[in-house]
Amino acid sequence: MTIHELPTPCYVIDEKKLKENLEILKRVKEEAGCKILLAQKAFSCFFEYPLIGRYLDGTTASGLFEAKLGHEEMGKENHIFSPAFKAEEMEEITDICGHIVFNSFAQLEKYHDLCNRKRVSVGMRVNPECSTQGDHAIYDPCAPGSRLGVTEKNFRADLAGWLDGLHFHTLCEQNSDDLERTLDAFEEKFGKYLNGMKWLNMGGGHHITRADYDIDRLIRCIRRVKERYGVEVYLEPGEAIALNAGYLATEVMDIVENGIRTLVLDASAACHMPDVLEMPYRPPLKDSGMPGEKAYTYRLSSCTCLAGDVIGDYSFDREIAAGDRLYFEDMAIYSMVKNNTFNGMCLPSIAVMDEKGDCRVVKRFGYEDFKERLG
Repeated sequence: MTIHELPTPCYVIDEKKLKENLEILKRVKEEAGCKILLAQKAFSCFFEYPLIGRYLDGTTASGLFEAKLGHEEMGKENHIFSPAFKAEEMEEITDICGHIVFNSFAQLEKYHDLCNRKRVSVGMRVNPECSTQGDHAIYDPCAPGSRLGVTEKNFRADLAGWLDGLHFHTLCEQNSDDLERTLDAFEEKFGKYLNGMKWLNMGGGHHITRADYDIDRLIRCIRRVKERYGVEVYLEPGEAIALNAGYLATEVMDIVENGIRTLVLDASAACHMPDVLEMPYRPPLKDSGMPGEKAYTYRLSSCTCLAGDVIGDYSFDREIAAGDRLYFEDMAIYSMVKNNTFNGMCLPSIAVMDEKGDCRVVKRFGYEDFKERLG
């Protein structure tokens, strides 16, 4: 079937674009001599893990469930970081994860013997205290008072010998100039500890597959670390892997007029694209413009009862009618992993679109998915 024949609402993964992104990441791996992991927190559609696994080195997780998913569905290198680990989960985590990154030396001391016995490679997340965030302060791990990563002041040099590597993650949708600034700060504070270690993980937030991303600078940064310290370098992007590689297809259910014409959709910002309200974020919409740019301007909202469930104001070259379909773009990332069933809203189906444009639904949801979350 075509994308226009899919049930709505429906996430549609564009495999052509996904492969284009993976080819770019493959180039970085080969020219820089690094390893790249899928950060599942941004994209966990495991239907595509066999494809992604042909290009990348494995997955990284933020907790046990993501770790199990990466272990079961990709089966390559499996890394995990969490601000704190539950004791009752650590046996299983150390069975399926080859790399564990701790957030404090207290956690390292608590689980060191277990990790040593299971031959797990152990690292520590550090905070280089170098903020490069602009509009996304909510995602700044270097903000004052941040709980993420050990600062230079609190680093335990006496326990550095227990570590195989260090990890920093400070970026969010950023270019490699911000990575270079962060790397300078990291080396100034923690570079001396890398000598004798096995790896450095530079985290995620690298928008490597964005059109204006400076890949050559990224490669220089990676080579610099490898040559200076003799360590393996890991990157763990999430967005870069599925950037611009998905749509959310939705249908206009009704049109309400009250000073502005509002399209009531069967898709929801609150339920199906939470970053719209959380960041906030204005998702691109196919064949639309900014308010007033085109002849007909509408406010796009949802059929939930939340007054603030508004996606944004968009303009079109033609009048929109009930029954029309709209296609939000860049909807592969932070959508399926964050969606919810507030108001009893059904989760969107998941479809894949191959390189010829043919679509097939790989997952449908229904009432039981809503009910089984409750009790």
